[in-house]
Amino acid sequence: MPKNYNKPDPKELKEKLNDLQYKVTQENATEPPFRNSYDEHFEKGIYVDVVSGEPLFASSSKYNSGCGWPAFTKPISREFIKEKADFGHNMHRIEVRSKFGDSHLGHVFNDGPIEEGGLRYCINSAALRFVPLDKMREEGYEEFISLVE
Repeated sequence: MPKNYNKPDPKELKEKLNDLQYKVTQENATEPPFRNSYDEHFEKGIYVDVVSGEPLFASSSKYNSGCGWPAFTKPISREFIKEKADFGHNMHRIEVRSKFGDSHLGHVFNDGPIEEGGLRYCINSAALRFVPLDKMREEGYEEFISLVE
């Protein structure tokens, strides 16, 4: 495992994140659909929490859902995410957060590919940092290489 996955203090977060990343991860905002970094991104690698570095999703579970945000069928491991009820915007959804960084990531819905379990993790690009396959070992994520080769 790479270093420990901790949430930096608020001052460090303000310096580390751009405005959109901060609003999404710390204030539960949602980035605009179809105008984000990873919606149409399908390179091999993993997506980690922009705040803590926790490994969240593998490119092998990413698919084009057409929703305008990156969509995944499952997380790398349930140990790095937590889910909670969200009753905002006059609807009931399940919010997805990183476990250690406590970053707002997005939501999970039950309209994903049936053959992959039926879930769609709809995640904000602004909450993610992509680590390409050829950099995973160097950045300490070697144990997840088999998920994306």
